[in-house]
Amino acid sequence: MGPVSLTVADLDAASGFYQRVIGLGHLGDDAAETVRLGAGDTTLVELVGERDAPPRPRATTGLFHLAILVPDRAALAAAMRRVGGSGWRFTGASDHLVSEALYLNDPEGNGVEIYRDRPREEWDYRDGQLQMDTLPLDLASLLAVEGGDPERMPAPTTIGHVHLNVSDIPAAERFYADALGFEVTIRGYPGALFVSAGGYHHHLGLNVWNGDGAPAPPAGSRGLRHYEVGLPSADDVGQAAARLEAAGFDVEPRNGGIHSRDPAGNGVTARVKKG
Repeated sequence: MGPVSLTVADLDAASGFYQRVIGLGHLGDDAAETVRLGAGDTTLVELVGERDAPPRPRATTGLFHLAILVPDRAALAAAMRRVGGSGWRFTGASDHLVSEALYLNDPEGNGVEIYRDRPREEWDYRDGQLQMDTLPLDLASLLAVEGGDPERMPAPTTIGHVHLNVSDIPAAERFYADALGFEVTIRGYPGALFVSAGGYHHHLGLNVWNGDGAPAPPAGSRGLRHYEVGLPSADDVGQAAARLEAAGFDVEPRNGGIHSRDPAGNGVTARVKKG
């Protein structure tokens, strides 16, 4: 998964949050009102400032959360201390069996997850189905872990997954699995579908928790502009474009790759992954 691009009304406040609270570094300004933030030299979040952008209405489609994957438990513990020390409040903390996760919102209400994966050999499968759950996180055990950079996310940090509010699960599956090419990993979670590539637990979460048939927010609203998926080769990008077009979805060139929108209006850019 590549960078997540967000429209924000207060660029300074949002940029400060992702640097001071989350621990991302300032990697550059692509334009007067565009800031790139990341870990090492990898961009994870792009903020586009539009002062007059209206808030995303409740019960619409869009970003549920962007999920920042740290390389180990020490980095997760450092993130927990960093957020707590900043005075920012968590909205949740969960053990998902395959991962341990912390949750909070940015200043404009965009959901942020910070998590670490358990080793794949510890993942449990039953009847061929990967087991995930939402259990209380052992915070005392996590806080006892020492190490980790107290100020910055370490360079191996990435966007681990993106979780979206969609309007219809079958329609989302047709777009993401049948056309774009992800594999369904979990169907049994109430009101949600999870898809991935390469046997990962999920690169995308798709939920209808804002209601079946939820509308897209008005154009230009704050929140998700688009997110990026990195594919292995130009041939893979071309094949994805062909499948999307054959399924009736609009596709246009963008950023050296292709851009489309899922049936709920969420924007996705696919291009050859870097590195």
